[in-house]
Amino acid sequence: MDTYTHGHAEPVLQSHRWRTAENSAAHLLPALRPGLDLLDVGCGPGTITVDLAARVAPGRVLGLDLSADPLDEARAGADRAGVEVTFAVGDVYALDVPDASFDVVHAHQVLQHLTDPVAALREMARVCRPGGLVAVRDVDYAATTWFPADEGLDRWLALYQQVARRNDAEPDAGRRLLAWAHAAGLRDVTATTSSWCFTTPAEREWWGRSWAGRATASAFAEQAVAYGLATPGELQGIADAWLRWAGADDGWLGMLHGELLVRV
Repeated sequence: MDTYTHGHAEPVLQSHRWRTAENSAAHLLPALRPGLDLLDVGCGPGTITVDLAARVAPGRVLGLDLSADPLDEARAGADRAGVEVTFAVGDVYALDVPDASFDVVHAHQVLQHLTDPVAALREMARVCRPGGLVAVRDVDYAATTWFPADEGLDRWLALYQQVARRNDAEPDAGRRLLAWAHAAGLRDVTATTSSWCFTTPAEREWWGRSWAGRATASAFAEQAVAYGLATPGELQGIADAWLRWAGADDGWLGMLHGELLVRV
């Protein structure tokens, strides 16, 4: 059983709700057209799923997540947008659909949390139709950079990597996506990168407060303490560092992501 490092606490969902097809799946958008059937693995609260569904309507869209916790919110979002999406609990290692069921199989920020991302890619390819696309995107935490320098944020990055690896996950997944695809037997692969950048006062306020909340009230915080990697006091110090960064007039943060489009 994989352990999800972030969990579904409100500070986590706050950041997940910000994600759209434009800011999180731009590498896939040129390949979409009306009528394609699409599977979104690890859909969370469904903001990306709903955006993708609008682009492939009237194609069939299924959003799966390992946890039922965010799915009611995802369904409500689809209703508000007026798009047809089915949301359900599902396991990326054992997708409960026949072979060659979808034209597009998408996963955003999923492979980094898995103990066996290669097996997951094989399973995603299994349910993709010949000529279809598997599209994945994952952050590379070691490539995250910010200004101004802050020892508290240095501690955050080191601790996040420790917690993720204690969960047998890979926080620097972005640089490994191509290797994982090759290990899964997938060779018709286009590998690219893109980034998130937070610079405006509003962006810093939103991102900084999200991570300040995660540092003290999320599965990440609980795991850090349970694994003996940090104390509550240290986690509060990390939260304070995020708030200092958010309040810095010249604050800047960039996060590099690896991306793949795999032709099946």
